Amino acid sequence: MVALGMNSSVAFLSFLYITCVMSASWQPTPAPEPNSPVSSPDPEANSPEPSPATLADSPETQLPPTAEGLFDVTDYGAEPDGETETSSAFLEAWNAACSHNGDTTFYIPEGTFLLGPVSITGPCHNNQPPKIVIKGTLMAPPNLSAFPDTNWIVFQDLHGINISGGNGEVPNIDAQGEVEAWKRNSCSKSEKCNKLITSLRFNNVSHGTISNIAVSNSKGFHVAFLDCDNINVYNVSISSPGDSPNTDGIHVGMSTNINITSSNIGAGDDCISIGPGSSNISVADVKCGPGHGISIGSLGKYTDEEDVVGINVRNCTITGTQNGVRVKTWPGAPASRASNLMFTDIVMINVSNPIIIDQEYCPSNSCKSTSEPSLVKLSDIHFKNISGTYNTESGVTLLCSSGVPCENIHLIDINLNPTEPETPREGRFNVKGVVNGLEILNSSF
Repeated sequence: MVALGMNSSVAFLSFLYITCVMSASWQPTPAPEPNSPVSSPDPEANSPEPSPATLADSPETQLPPTAEGLFDVTDYGAEPDGETETSSAFLEAWNAACSHNGDTTFYIPEGTFLLGPVSITGPCHNNQPPKIVIKGTLMAPPNLSAFPDTNWIVFQDLHGINISGGNGEVPNIDAQGEVEAWKRNSCSKSEKCNKLITSLRFNNVSHGTISNIAVSNSKGFHVAFLDCDNINVYNVSISSPGDSPNTDGIHVGMSTNINITSSNIGAGDDCISIGPGSSNISVADVKCGPGHGISIGSLGKYTDEEDVVGINVRNCTITGTQNGVRVKTWPGAPASRASNLMFTDIVMINVSNPIIIDQEYCPSNSCKSTSEPSLVKLSDIHFKNISGTYNTESGVTLLCSSGVPCENIHLIDINLNPTEPETPREGRFNVKGVVNGLEILNSSF
């Protein structure tokens, strides 16, 4: 049953058509599924922390049978004592492996390595980078003063990279954000915030695989892909407390053909955020929580942003987050587009705002103007087979732009129940702005 609060919709009712009848006693008649325009590309409250990723379904990482082609960082002076800074030894080992003629493995053995900011760059010999095997723990310097820019470990200009945790226990890449970074001003609460340090950043990396590793306690984003293509991420565990500021799990921007699967992500911001210029992005079998959910955006903060097209989020479980699945754009945003977005087969457990389109996104009151509508055009968005519980007033919130209408929004087989069922259902479908083409079938929220 769906109730539509008329006080929030009179201003735009003449622009809105809805392919179902809504009233206090409305029960929709099942209808055949529409053909989806998107094909599947080949991802606080008392929420449990994500468990380590499993290696059960992953291929074993085989090391070379002899020392030939094996470049162990300890052979270049890296001390696994957790106290001696090892970035020079890591770089020396990488440069030797990268220039080697033949199959090579860049190897980080068991132990704890204190690693300062480092860039792992290519191209390598014959454009074939070494396989990277991590069995030890990597620890970042705790203090922000150790970082000249906004990154800890950068992988750049590499084609065909393979990063794996090897056999056995999943190794941890720990940024130690709790020591200093999280105590500084949060960018979500203040425009005057300290620089955010991304733990693992991939720039211009293609045809790669990242698997069987854990990343924790980032000073900013845990993992970021920028200008990347054809990357598979699976069996990855990301963990930071729900109140750790600005700690997105995985961020994707200006990238294509990124597949994130079979991973556990808990953070203080979006579990996964998909930014401008992203296309053909797949998120599947991901457990998200705590955090802010799985988001497309934010979009429209900067001029000349590229469009977002073909995002597929499916078979995910979202627990105890501030949002479930979300599309967010800034008010006053310049023109761009986001289209062909699919959210299917998703379970919500005690989340806030399980389904939300927010074209008035303005954290920390940092918008240039809140009165000007967003000009990011949102179209062909499908929410299908989403079920579970929520703890806010609205199960579905559509805050669309008054300047460029949301177009072709589909809510199919939505079954969401409030955690306080005795409260009135009025207002649980919150609509604002202009919507052209809203379809609701077989749904209750």
